[in-house]
Amino acid sequence: MLKTLVTKEIREILGSMKFAITFSACAVLILLSFYMGAENYSLSRAQYEAAKAQNLEQLEGLTDWFSVRSQRIFLPPQPLATLVNGVSNDIGRTIEVEGRGELTADDSRYNDDPIFAIFRFLDLDFIFGTILSLFAILLGYNAISGEKEQGTLRLALANPIPRNRYILGKLLGSALALVIPLIAAMLIGCLMLIILRHPMSGEDWLRLTVIIITGLLYAGVFLTLSLFISAITYKSSNSFLLLLSIWIFGALIIPRASVLLAGRAVDVPSIDETIARKSRFSSQLFKEQRIKMAQFQPTDSGDPEKMVNEFNRFMEDIADERERKQNEFNARLNEDRDNKLRRQERLSFNLARISPSTSMTLAATAMAGTSLDLKDHFADEAAKYQKAFGDFMVEKTGSNPGGRMMMMKIKMDEEEEPEQIDPDELPGFRYQSVSLAQSAKSAFPDLGLLAIYNLIFIAGSFRAFERYDLR
Repeated sequence: MLKTLVTKEIREILGSMKFAITFSACAVLILLSFYMGAENYSLSRAQYEAAKAQNLEQLEGLTDWFSVRSQRIFLPPQPLATLVNGVSNDIGRTIEVEGRGELTADDSRYNDDPIFAIFRFLDLDFIFGTILSLFAILLGYNAISGEKEQGTLRLALANPIPRNRYILGKLLGSALALVIPLIAAMLIGCLMLIILRHPMSGEDWLRLTVIIITGLLYAGVFLTLSLFISAITYKSSNSFLLLLSIWIFGALIIPRASVLLAGRAVDVPSIDETIARKSRFSSQLFKEQRIKMAQFQPTDSGDPEKMVNEFNRFMEDIADERERKQNEFNARLNEDRDNKLRRQERLSFNLARISPSTSMTLAATAMAGTSLDLKDHFADEAAKYQKAFGDFMVEKTGSNPGGRMMMMKIKMDEEEEPEQIDPDELPGFRYQSVSLAQSAKSAFPDLGLLAIYNLIFIAGSFRAFERYDLR
């Protein structure tokens, strides 16, 4: 009996015009997102390699490592970032690294393509959050109320079919009609990635699988919700309008309202305000340094080489002292701002999780490595490179450049013309992505929440249909 009900539901859905139109549009967008993701990755990779090459070309012709004051590092494009953009296009991709001082990321993707800042990129997050959820609503909004209007519901239940068996058949049939075609479209998209030679490791495929499961769970939320709403209404038009209102409120209003409410509840100092305070303190330290520089007296003014070495050591010492004070001051400001920002983010996310779309986005971006943690992770990787760059410069020059440090070198007439430096000797920046275990740990709560939403609406559908009035 259950098999017959499931088969009947699948045939009715697959044979309907609304399924043909909505699924065709959805499949085209899914395939387009995979194609554009692969193409955007190739373009981003080419730009990344060109930027690295140009960065090294700027060092060609230099004959002294003292002339190397900084090194630019770049956030490499990630294979899944083009499929689930997250914040990857919003954050800075380039950091100017000196041997000391604070690091700031600049040059977001929208600097190159500002039009996408308005229209955004077509990715799986958009397709799941907007297209699939509406697709699920169109499949399920009239599952019960529509059959009541047509009179087929009373006819079906005139047979010895338990109501719970009937609603289970509706649920399974609708879910299979939704999931199987979508998985087929996703598999074709994955095949496109292979054909287009999109670099995907085994870990990347596992991440993508979890992302697809996340999208299907999210679509399942709106499918079960549609079944529930259809079981508490008696007209399919009322069911559709109510579901559309819930979708607008849940997918569009709640996430944005949560950000506003969290911003009101937790006051976070602006970046400009924080930078201004750091700059004022840095200027104060530099004034103190100039006073100390004016008081410098070499122990042996008759030997230029010894005098230069002594001055360099003197400058290194006061630069270290200035950096220590600046870092302590910056750390206090950053810690205060970061703590407030984290509280604001947690409050915003917790409020927004009332909407399943927030859980879907957080889980998908966490698995793709494009969540809000990407900015902090890139900064941490840059800090590791800064230490390596500083140690390298100390080895080459005896001092660590950066932070408006002044160096002096005297060239003796009898010295031979030095050879050009080899830029390839510089330590390379090797970005390590967020581990799979850490991504899964971040995504698991939101995946669980999506599963809970499904269970709640399934239980609500069963309970509502048990009391459904067939008259």
